[in-house]
Amino acid sequence: METLYIVMPAYNEEDNIKTVVEQWYPLLDGKSEDSRLVIADSGSNDKTHEILMNLSKTNYPKIEILSNTNQYHGPKVIALYDYAIKNGADYIFQTDSDGQTNPDEFAAFWNERNRYDGIFGNRVIREDGNDRAFVEHTVCALLKIYFGVRVPDANAPFRLMKAETVKKYLYRMSVDYNLPNIMLTTWFSYYNENISFKEISFKPRQAGVNSINIPKIVKIGFTALGDFRRFKKNMG
Repeated sequence: METLYIVMPAYNEEDNIKTVVEQWYPLLDGKSEDSRLVIADSGSNDKTHEILMNLSKTNYPKIEILSNTNQYHGPKVIALYDYAIKNGADYIFQTDSDGQTNPDEFAAFWNERNRYDGIFGNRVIREDGNDRAFVEHTVCALLKIYFGVRVPDANAPFRLMKAETVKKYLYRMSVDYNLPNIMLTTWFSYYNENISFKEISFKPRQAGVNSINIPKIVKIGFTALGDFRRFKKNMG
């Protein structure tokens, strides 16, 4: 039976985290006993960590909490992938802890896991604002220019990947890199891994405040251009 690690970064999600755990935890059923829901919660200054600890001590024994990671989203995702690989995951599914993704759509990904090295969400319709959709379209255009890859959605936090394939590319990035999902999507495509994109829904943030706003995205974007050039030099 295959081992699935569902991994999520979290930051100040006290209003969402209990509901998100309740929704996603049942997806571990029918997987190996070593399967886990792993949440990286370093840096939260609300009750997110307290809520997670209480949940792990009551009805959710397969929750694991990483509290010693960098506080930012990208480095947390890298730490989560690293943790899953080193603890024997066969498959890694990454989503976020803000309630914007729908666990009911996971089964369609899982049912095709043996056919692909990676199955990535494609947010054709986004309910989180036109500005964020524009940013994603811009990213995809830049990936086409820099790397020659055509992907419809590079950064969706709804992706099922074989751990062995993630391992091939994860350690090309520094542990504090901001855009790991974008680069993993790029490498999977560039090196012709067997991938698929499936349409998913994407709701508005259910509660709380998004820690990444447009000015931050623009700043990260300018940094990313230099990173893209550096990565491209090392890609054969």
